[in-house]
Amino acid sequence: QVHLAESGGGSVQTGGSLRLSCVISGYSVSRYCMGWLRQGPGVEHEQVAYIDRSGTTIITDSVKGRFAITTDNAKNALYLQMNGLVPADTAMYICAAATGCAGYNNWGQGTQVTVSS
Repeated sequence: QVHLAESGGGSVQTGGSLRLSCVISGYSVSRYCMGWLRQGPGVEHEQVAYIDRSGTTIITDSVKGRFAITTDNAKNALYLQMNGLVPADTAMYICAAATGCAGYNNWGQGTQVTVSS
C-alpha cells in the first residue's frame, strides 16, 4: 500500500525559508514521478514542482528561482526547499505521486505553510 507523509511546514515571516519533506512507503521514489502541489485559501490547487524518473524538474513560474524539488533515493523521500517565502506562498502543501507518470494517483495529507508579512 502506498503511503506519503509530509512534514516541515510551519509559520515564517516574509523572506524566510522552509524545507518540506515527504517520506514515501510502498514503492520506490526513484521509479516514479513525484510532485508538490499547493492549495491556498480560496484558490484551486496548483502544481508547484515536479520531478520525473530521470531527475528532470519543472518549477511553476511563480516560485522559480526560490523553490527547488529533490529526491533522496536512500531515504525514499521527496523534498521541497523553499526560500524567499512571501505571503502568496501561504497554502497547504501536498506531496503527490504519479506511479505511471501520467497523472497523480497518490497524495499525502499535506503540511501547512503560513507566511506573514
